[in-house]
Amino acid sequence: MDEDSRYEAVRSRDARFDGEFFFAVETTGIYCRPSCPAVTPKRRNVRFFATAAAAQGSGFRACRRCRPDAVPGSAAWNVRADVVGRAVRLIGDGIVDREGVAGLASRLGYSARQVQRQLTAELGAGPVALARAQRAHTARVLLQTTELPITEIAFAAGFASVRQFNDTVRAVYASTPSEVRAAAPRGGRSSGRTATPSAGIPLRLAHRGPYQAGAVFDLLAKEAVPGIEEVSGPAGHRTYRRTLRLPHGTAIVAVEEAPGDGAGQGRAAHPGGWLDARLHLTDLRDLTTAVQRLRRLFDLDADPYAVDERLGADARLAPLVAARPGLRSPGAADADELAVRALVGPLRAAELVRRYGKALDAPCGSLTHLFPEAAVLAGAEPRGPLGALTTALADGAVRLDPGADRDEAHGALLSVPGGLDARTIAVIRTRALGDPDVGPPGADTPDSWRPWRSYALQHLRAAGELDQ
Repeated sequence: MDEDSRYEAVRSRDARFDGEFFFAVETTGIYCRPSCPAVTPKRRNVRFFATAAAAQGSGFRACRRCRPDAVPGSAAWNVRADVVGRAVRLIGDGIVDREGVAGLASRLGYSARQVQRQLTAELGAGPVALARAQRAHTARVLLQTTELPITEIAFAAGFASVRQFNDTVRAVYASTPSEVRAAAPRGGRSSGRTATPSAGIPLRLAHRGPYQAGAVFDLLAKEAVPGIEEVSGPAGHRTYRRTLRLPHGTAIVAVEEAPGDGAGQGRAAHPGGWLDARLHLTDLRDLTTAVQRLRRLFDLDADPYAVDERLGADARLAPLVAARPGLRSPGAADADELAVRALVGPLRAAELVRRYGKALDAPCGSLTHLFPEAAVLAGAEPRGPLGALTTALADGAVRLDPGADRDEAHGALLSVPGGLDARTIAVIRTRALGDPDVGPPGADTPDSWRPWRSYALQHLRAAGELDQ
């Protein structure tokens, strides 16, 4: 989009572009999402930014009405396979907070200077600024949804010191941390959504456009592995719960099927909404990483308008898209786990959990274990395709993390001793690597489905025209 097109989106308050770009008003010093309900500023006073971090770096504060830091992420970062897209996914997973810019650059195979230059040139902000914006958002969520002491929140959000935390919150929100907490919106602390650490952290996982939650929950229910996952409740109001292994600890997370306000199922619905979630973390520093992994699992950063427009132009897919607008292509909460499950199937996966999974210190109902790590499986069952795959995952020969190069990972999977069949590799590429354009092995797919072949296959499966 050129700047005139972006301004038209702002003038029409088009929520389809929330998270795709941000605009700032020079006369007020505030930046917003395109759908902000405030009076539309004059064109000459508006500046556009690719990221919230770039707007913050130019001295603009987040709007208190539209909360631009809370929008879905740009779908481009999930689609793109270049170094910028991979870097943004890694930053979202918290790699800069854990390993610094050097760790990010090492995973990408570039120097820190090259990564800084490429991100700044395209996004207007380097890796430190992008991570800082993410920390500020995490801090706001914790301030407004928990009763944690402010000092604990500072370190839980990833800040190195309380002073850095205070300075960042004031710069981004034009308020002190105490003022941010006091300004919690309705539906937050004042409505009973507030949580203590033991009760979990309530969150709204935002998405753009219609969202076919039923299809996602159907898939999760079909695939659920006892001990680490469960889906409960009647259709339309189900709850998905699972355990997660995270960098600093473990978690039990729950996501509700029932759509949030405006999260309708048809084209006439409000163009956005959210899924309600609750996270129980053993270490609050893992909040950002846990949220990003849920977003990938539920494909919440997708752009359903772009997908539906492309696929809806195909004669075969048009009626399917019309019947299920906003159908998603689910990802994975744990990429290595997904790869193993794609290889062995659900029954064998359940057996692996029982035999080798790590028991939770505090089981919660039917959730009793973590899925076994690749290194544990490689040592316990070193033979056959399972041993070859887990060994490759454990020693880094196959990388499936958010910053992995998809083509390199595909080649590495093909090189696993004993051979993985094409279908298994396609599932891993679609789910673990989040590739939106994976076609069925051995089948020709029309170019009109590109770059959304993964979504096209979801439509065919949902309509019963393709094996699950």
